[in-house]
Amino acid sequence: MTQHVAATQQAIDLATIAARAAADKLATTITGLDVSGQMPLTDIFLIVSADNERQVQAIVDAVEEAMREQADTKPLRREGNGPGRWVLIDFGDVVVHAQHDEERDFYDLERLWRDCPHLDLGVVGSQQTIGDQ
Repeated sequence: MTQHVAATQQAIDLATIAARAAADKLATTITGLDVSGQMPLTDIFLIVSADNERQVQAIVDAVEEAMREQADTKPLRREGNGPGRWVLIDFGDVVVHAQHDEERDFYDLERLWRDCPHLDLGVVGSQQTIGDQ
């Protein structure tokens, strides 16, 4: 059964920029979820992970830089859970969750939001393709 994607094209474009930046920094997983039907505050959750804290921070920095340079947008807020374990970057239409692989496995946001459509943003993590599930 194909689920209808309700996220705006602008949100999809922003998520694609962020996903490419994460892929460039060798994110182990990259997953885009259209949460617009479940959450009125944002359209897309982009969940990316890496296998060490330094890599998570590199991904966060790259995502913020790419969004600033390519989309002229800055985060509305940024929150972290421990040094490089889980960083949330809120860009309004897109919320990026950059997680250590252990946090990703433990909290399993994909399972929590399993009713939301996966987005194919055309970017591949080293372990998983966006939309692969």
